[in-house]
Amino acid sequence: MRIGQWAAGPPAAGLAFFQRKYEDLVVEIDLIWARLADGRATPEQARTVLVKIREALTARAFIGDVVELGNKCDLVAAKIVEVRAAVAEKRAAARAEAIAARESLAAEAEKLGPSSAWKQTSERFAAIIEEWKTLPRTDRTTEQVLWKRISASRTGFDKRRRQHFTEADAQNKIAVARKRELIATAEGLAKSTDWVATGKKIRDLMNDWKSAPRAGRSDEDKLWKRFKAAQDEFFAAKIAAEQQAEDDLRPNVAAKELLASQAEALLPITDHKTAKVALRGIHERWEKVGDLPRGDRERLDARLRKVDEALRKDESESWKKSNPEARARAESTANVFAEGIAKLEAKREKAVACGNDREVAKLDASIEQTTALLRAAQSAANEFGSLTHAG
Repeated sequence: MRIGQWAAGPPAAGLAFFQRKYEDLVVEIDLIWARLADGRATPEQARTVLVKIREALTARAFIGDVVELGNKCDLVAAKIVEVRAAVAEKRAAARAEAIAARESLAAEAEKLGPSSAWKQTSERFAAIIEEWKTLPRTDRTTEQVLWKRISASRTGFDKRRRQHFTEADAQNKIAVARKRELIATAEGLAKSTDWVATGKKIRDLMNDWKSAPRAGRSDEDKLWKRFKAAQDEFFAAKIAAEQQAEDDLRPNVAAKELLASQAEALLPITDHKTAKVALRGIHERWEKVGDLPRGDRERLDARLRKVDEALRKDESESWKKSNPEARARAESTANVFAEGIAKLEAKREKAVACGNDREVAKLDASIEQTTALLRAAQSAANEFGSLTHAG
């Protein structure tokens, strides 16, 4: 069998050359089988090497075991089929996984479509698009159907978002205009010294502010700072003025402390007429002194009020004791009880004469009870008598 020509040296060198060509083919087929087995070569790359080796087998331009080299080629061909099947299966699984992932993104996009969480949802839609781009490609038709679902959901959301912010912008302009009006009014009142009336107006403005529509966060914060600054200016001036007024009244404290002590010196009251005249004079001087600081007003007023109440109580009790009608009622009551006792004693004498012990005991109890009532009535009448005598 003719292998080839050799003219570059002795025949032995030629035989060695053609043996090396065989060995090179063996190395090449073994290497591509190993690379195909461990995944470093694709079936297409292995197929290219296999075609080359089989062409060399057909040409027979080498010296070596043709059968063994053919068997190696058959092994590589079988491995190519096996790897192609595995690759196809892997690609099918990856395609199914990619379709499922794209389906999941489409379903999520449809759920996000009606959302009104504008910022978070916009960010999530952007992330969905980026995730879509990173997924393995699948068949064009399926991808187009799923992409249309995502695109429709995002378009609907964007339309509602633009409409929302258009309306919000219009409402913000209305809110800003209204609150600027309130700020202008508040700033106009800030320097007023009509503390009561202006304080009420500012409180009313605060209620108007709360009921007014809210502006956007940035505008609302700036507007509120201006509105509050006007309020703070007024109330700071009001507090300063009140503190000054309190300081101006401070000298009155010592004067009224002295008057309160003079009033308290009238207690306990022994002669209400004299005490009344003295207390009237104290009240006149009290009024002339003027107002007190808020922190001392109630304390000192309470001291004078205590003396007033003691005098009123003494007058009330004196009038009650000197009341002629009350005295006559007390004396009349005592007379009735005395007459009653006389009648009971007459009945008792008759009962004793008749030997009616039971009736005697009953009358003794009545006499004792009526005697106690008589003593009480006489005591009340004596009070009016002692008062008259003292007067």
